[in-house]
Amino acid sequence: MIKTANRIANVEEYYFSKKLAEVRGLDSPEFPVINLGIGSPDLSPSSETIEALVSTSQKTSSHGYQNYKGIPALRKGIQSFYKTTYNVDLDIEAEILPLMGSKEGIMHIAMAFVNEGDEVLIPDPGYPTYSSVAKLVGAKVNTYQMKESLDWGIDVEELKQRDLSKVKIMWINFPHMPTGKTASRSELRELVDLARKNNFLIVNDNPYSLILNDSPLSILSIEGASEVALELNSLSKSHNMAGWRIGWVAGNKEYVDAVLRVKSNMDSGMFLGLQQAAVEALKNGNTWFTELNAVYKKRKTAATRLLSELGCSYSESQSGLFVWAKAPEKVKDVEKWIDEILYGTKVFITPGFIFGDAGKRFIRISLCATEEKLLEAHDRIEKFVHKEKVEKAHA
Repeated sequence: MIKTANRIANVEEYYFSKKLAEVRGLDSPEFPVINLGIGSPDLSPSSETIEALVSTSQKTSSHGYQNYKGIPALRKGIQSFYKTTYNVDLDIEAEILPLMGSKEGIMHIAMAFVNEGDEVLIPDPGYPTYSSVAKLVGAKVNTYQMKESLDWGIDVEELKQRDLSKVKIMWINFPHMPTGKTASRSELRELVDLARKNNFLIVNDNPYSLILNDSPLSILSIEGASEVALELNSLSKSHNMAGWRIGWVAGNKEYVDAVLRVKSNMDSGMFLGLQQAAVEALKNGNTWFTELNAVYKKRKTAATRLLSELGCSYSESQSGLFVWAKAPEKVKDVEKWIDEILYGTKVFITPGFIFGDAGKRFIRISLCATEEKLLEAHDRIEKFVHKEKVEKAHA
């Protein structure tokens, strides 16, 4: 066997890649699995979005290589979206780079800025890809805790006491996944000031700002952010286009150009049909998002009923596509408990340990399942909990 590269020695296969194969193995027509694990929107994009993809795809001229920086209409659409949503002005020629999903951008940014041995600040709990990518580029992972005592905020005062001289990138993610924490302008300003003082790049991963959130906020709206910040965004969650792989990075021209130097060596441009579809998606107005969030509000109510049945505690103020909850004290091993629920009810819930040590006592439920499925999951779990109580009483 050919020996693999050292860079993947400490990188595991993505949790969902392995776990969902196990979950699928439990599925059956008679008693199907209800998957409340992954945040893959089950709703459709706007009809105009789909029509743009179809009409563009039917043109013979649409199928060649495209500009690495995306068509002007897409960059113009992103510019308008940022002005309308966040009151941020972006230069369409210099400060916007479309990506094949923002996950691609995490890798490209790390490759563009991080040298082997540099430190990368990563949230705990947080999106596992930040840590995986840091390891792949040879960086040292330096975690900071999202603290339950601060309503899952960042303890900036604690960070100020650290030696941050070797930090190259700080990853932040607001609204935060998995906790649903939103950041205020003052909180983002503190983080921008910290990055400026310590001369590192701060990157806000911002795909959830339009989901169950009344105050969308971009780090690029903070004074001084242009000197030290980039922002990733995408259409995956907010526009029901996860499988389309359409995102972007925005910020300072020099930083965006550095990402382009990596990206242009990794792909050959985004399919024109997807770009034209994205142009239409970015035109979705307030009515579209109001209707979308009305669906998620109902689902969130059903999800919290399920969590209450399990004896979990949770905050009502979470934003985004998930509900983050603390397992009851009687549960000693949350991962084992989640598997017991999975095999006992065929309801899959994500254990919080996959997001870091701070998540070990927590679980996460996705709102990317119909209200009917969430209610059915509640009924299954209600029976499961009742059965447990009966068995305990007879033990």
